[in-house]
Amino acid sequence: MKTFRRLSRMAALTTGALLLPAAALVATGTLAGAAAAPTAAFVKSSSWDTGYTGQYTITAGSSALSGWKLEFDLPSGSSVGTYWDSLLTTSGSHYSFANREYNGSVAAGASASFGFNVSGTGAPLNCLLNGQPCAGGTPPTTTPPTTTPPTTTTAPPTTTTSTPPPSGGMTAAPYFMPLDNDPQDIGAAITASGQKSYILAFVLAPNGGGCTPTWDGNAQQPVSSDTAVAAKVSTIRQRGGDVSISFGGYNGLELGAACGDATSLANAYQAVITKYSLTHIDLDIEGDDLGDVNGETKRFQAIKTLKQRNPSLHVSLTLPSTTVGLSDLGKAEIQRAKDIGAAIDLYKIMAFDYGGPGGSMASDVQRVMEAAHSQLKTLRPDLNDAAVYAHTGLIIMNGHTDQPSELFTVDTFRTLLSYVQTHRLGRFSFWSLNRDRICTGNTGWVDGKCSSLSQQPYDFTKIIAQYQS
Repeated sequence: MKTFRRLSRMAALTTGALLLPAAALVATGTLAGAAAAPTAAFVKSSSWDTGYTGQYTITAGSSALSGWKLEFDLPSGSSVGTYWDSLLTTSGSHYSFANREYNGSVAAGASASFGFNVSGTGAPLNCLLNGQPCAGGTPPTTTPPTTTPPTTTTAPPTTTTSTPPPSGGMTAAPYFMPLDNDPQDIGAAITASGQKSYILAFVLAPNGGGCTPTWDGNAQQPVSSDTAVAAKVSTIRQRGGDVSISFGGYNGLELGAACGDATSLANAYQAVITKYSLTHIDLDIEGDDLGDVNGETKRFQAIKTLKQRNPSLHVSLTLPSTTVGLSDLGKAEIQRAKDIGAAIDLYKIMAFDYGGPGGSMASDVQRVMEAAHSQLKTLRPDLNDAAVYAHTGLIIMNGHTDQPSELFTVDTFRTLLSYVQTHRLGRFSFWSLNRDRICTGNTGWVDGKCSSLSQQPYDFTKIIAQYQS
């Protein structure tokens, strides 16, 4: 319902890391002569008072890589939180990142990247790539001993975690309105639910117009002078999570409709990215903005600019669902982004408010998701079947939705968690943390502050949290 801001009620809505970003293969030169060893270079792509985002770029040497494993240590007081484009195992302060299924094969002279967030300020130490120094050291030559036989040492076994769901970078992330719909204390929510990362909604143009980012379209809540949301972001990161910020939503004036051209729009988006040191943003374009060719062209031109300014930026696009998968407008939007050259990392399917049957909601959502999967394979022929799943996110809604026929119970969430785990989707999300509690008073069929079901606090969030790495 329009009385509270939320993802669109319409089957024709759209937008909004971590499709998981596919690591781009970039050719680099190699020196003639001696064989060049593979290398790995580290950069901090962004930082804040209590942590930073790091990125490693692995470059193959004279020979192609069929897989890679990068290891390093962090000093006491620093630890890895979310990560993407890799699989992580840990043993104490030792971190081992291995390739995903889509970025393990690296041609000679080409490169692949992965990233991660660190809580603390310590930089990686003792970096090894496939067992050799990350700077490109080669294994020592072995000369048969002349008198003394070689000694053999056995390294102590390490303890590793189980293989996580794909990407690790915000694979589980509920929507949360930090200033609207009676927001919970985010620290208490993390403690109670175990869920660390969130998508914060929504940044809009002021309701009266203007190309200025504000929270919820309220001119009295400009992003530039915000301290309230910034404090919540800091709390989330201190607890090992991260945030994406969603632009748009069903209500209000989206920045793309308010800013006059792609340059001013890119600058408005950039102001938010810089303010909160973001590595993830979410585009949620709905209502009349969906299908607006001029508006979509402007947005994707802006996204192309943002990707050039922020190479590690992860952009997700929230798409409407229908009973047969993606809507025609959603498919056209994906194609338009491709035509403009705006890289979209995650296609999030909003699998609710399409008129699904409440009695068999879980199975019907899976049917819709498989239909969307087939459509995405056609739209993205550059991705294999597993990579399409990895670039797909599922968004559902807890309790009653705007469609009287639909109902998402705790059991529905559990069944869909199994689907997400089986297909290793890029993200599992729901609308919204604000609704993950019982209603009090007369709230009607659906409300922005509660689920309209009998439940305990954070029953739904706890299920989403199981998809965290």
